[in-house]
Amino acid sequence: MSTLTHHGSTVKGNDGGSPPFIEASQPLRPAIYVYAAGSIATGLMDLIWRDFEAAHQPIQAFGSHIPGREILACIAALWLIAGGAAILSRRTARWGAWALAAIYIIFAVFWLPRFYTAPHALGFSIPLLIGLLVGVAQQLILVAAAVIIHASLAVRDSLWRLRAPVLVRWIFGLSSIDFGLAHLTGVPGVAAMVPKWMPFGGSFWAILTGIAFALAGIAILSGILDVLAARLLALMLVVFSVLVLAPGPFAHPGNHVTWGSNAYNLAAVGAAWIFAESIAGRRRRNAHAFRAEDGLLPPPPRPPTPAFPQS
Repeated sequence: MSTLTHHGSTVKGNDGGSPPFIEASQPLRPAIYVYAAGSIATGLMDLIWRDFEAAHQPIQAFGSHIPGREILACIAALWLIAGGAAILSRRTARWGAWALAAIYIIFAVFWLPRFYTAPHALGFSIPLLIGLLVGVAQQLILVAAAVIIHASLAVRDSLWRLRAPVLVRWIFGLSSIDFGLAHLTGVPGVAAMVPKWMPFGGSFWAILTGIAFALAGIAILSGILDVLAARLLALMLVVFSVLVLAPGPFAHPGNHVTWGSNAYNLAAVGAAWIFAESIAGRRRRNAHAFRAEDGLLPPPPRPPTPAFPQS
């Protein structure tokens, strides 16, 4: 094990002389906290109700009588709580990221039976397919956030660290486009969720947000204004939480879905924020390195400010 010193900062390295991990940049910290809070809150809601939240964890797609369903729900709840807590500490962040990625992949799998049962029950249609894909995409963006956290702690030149940004970009880009298409093909349903006091009517906002989601996805996939698009995506999810989801628990305090939807959306806000700051940080480091190679400024200190509190 070697020790490297960068501008007064001592970093332990491997035998090859390179640091064993690259710590995420400081702007990721609040985003990780929000993502962790949403994951922990989701687990707490499942633990309180001792069941999976039907809107985002549709285990009922596998059948109405699943042996040990309550036990499985409690295990998943504790899994979410432990994973969310683990990513708050640098020592356990990689384990926590893997745990959250795994549980959110499981929740995405819960949607798969509906790709067979829903068309048989309701008839096949493009809006139906788009809606089912939304259920999967909602979980995959949470998986992507966990991938970013794990990759931020990976070996600098590892294959995983190099490929993760591409995978994450495609997940967020395609998911955002699908969210937009769901709004545009389901205007009446989305319009019904818009508060009555908002001007221009629900249909206007359903179409506007659908276009915004789609444009954000295109920007993310193309790399053009992708940081702005990702940040606006996170902001749009915040607005949706405040205007649409937050009143739910007050109107229906005994409804698991209303509480679970707020918890999910909090995690989704954190996930979009993590994605935005990860690509912004990568762009800053690349620009800094390019300027350093041209002799315009000294090389930046490495590693960047840790995203996790020292513990």
